[in-house]
Amino acid sequence: MSRIDIRHAHSLSRAKAKKAVDEVAVKLAERFGIDYAWEGDVLNFSRPGVDGQIALGADELHVQARLGFFAAVFKEPIESEIRRVLTEKF
Repeated sequence: MSRIDIRHAHSLSRAKAKKAVDEVAVKLAERFGIDYAWEGDVLNFSRPGVDGQIALGADELHVQARLGFFAAVFKEPIESEIRRVLTEKF
């Protein structure tokens, strides 16, 4: 199993940061069939072969994901896309 672990600083208010994370989650759900749910300030997400969370801190997002065997083949492009979206939104 492969892992992704990204910390990304942000300067948004908690409400704006949570809204931005939610917008990304909606797009991922539509595009890739990812299920997601908020537990406080943590967005948990999953689909077959991928599960993880985005923890929303006061000045940082922490993205963690576990990739199954087939998804692990695409770790680098997945991680690059996550970093691109984080830079764009935050």
